[in-house]
Formats: sequence, C-alpha cells, structure tokens
Amino acid sequence: MSTTSTATTATANSATTTWNIDPAHSAAEFKIKHMMISNVKGKFTGLSGKLLLNSADISKSSVEASIPVTTLNTGDEQRDGHLKSADFFEAEKFPNMTFVSTKVQPTGEGEGKVTGDLTLHGVTKQVTFEVEGPSQPGKDPWGNTRIGLSATAKINRKDFGLAWNTALETGGVLVGEDVTISLDVQFIKA
Repeated sequence: MSTTSTATTATANSATTTWNIDPAHSAAEFKIKHMMISNVKGKFTGLSGKLLLNSADISKSSVEASIPVTTLNTGDEQRDGHLKSADFFEAEKFPNMTFVSTKVQPTGEGEGKVTGDLTLHGVTKQVTFEVEGPSQPGKDPWGNTRIGLSATAKINRKDFGLAWNTALETGGVLVGEDVTISLDVQFIKA
C-alpha cells in the first residue's frame, strides 16, 4: 500500500464519527388506511442503534437501528393487542424490527436517500428512505453533541407476511396494504 493510499484511508477514517440513537428523543411512526376511509397512526418507541457519519463523504456513512415491536401504541389497547398478535407482528416470536443500511446517497443540501435491509416479522426486504438531515450538530445542557434527522418510506405490509385482513360488507377491506413509515431520530455523539 502506498503512503498516499494510507493517508487517504486515515483521512476518511478521521472524518467518520459514531452517533448513538437517543431513544428518549426518537420515534418511529406509521400510518395505514382503515376501512378505506381514513388513516390510523401508530408509534413505536425505544429505538436503538447507531450512525457512522462520514462528514467528508456522506455516501460512506451507514446506519443501523432496532425497534422493539412491543412498544407499539395506536391509542387503542384492543387494537394494539391485535397488532402484536399472530395476525400481524407476532411480537413474541419477532420482538424487534431492524434496519441496516447498504447505500447512502446524497440528493441535495441536507437531503438524501438511505437504502437498506428492513427485517420485519422475520422477512427481510430492501427499503429506501427519503432523508432530511442530518442537522447541524448542537450541544445540549449536559455537554453532549447532538444531531437529528427525519426519514420516510412506504412499504407494502404483505411483502413482510403481514397479510391478515377482512372484507367489508360495503366492499373493500378493513386494513390497507400500503404503510407509510416516518422516523424522527436524535443522535448523541459517542
């Protein structure tokens, strides 16, 4: 290996910083059509994971995250129980959904696409998130450096084996197939 190659590798490594997800200030939300009339929203908390941010070349960054399915909250205890059951998430068998990036692509100032493997209900599929951020770093009152980002993606729940549904007397189905995922994540520099 030449000295130029070694210097380039050292520069790239020094530009990479590690950021841990702050679960107290992060959430994953979703929305899905109910009875083909309106959207129902739900939220997961307790996110964990890390971002390896390469400030010199964002495309060399990566992210991985895990979300505990048992934290699901739609505002209705009975519905939450049904969603955690074998009809949907099977939370006892598949307690976490995970995401591991495979490609980070900047698309504009403070915008990008992050593609990776989403594992949900024991099924792994490639998903691309539209990302805003990361924000400029800021210090909190305790001396930690923080950044944040928001991301959205749309998936078809049937692709992940979440196929339960029931026909409506008036036509159509009770639960839509397309699910919009929204993430608001805050990171603390390690």
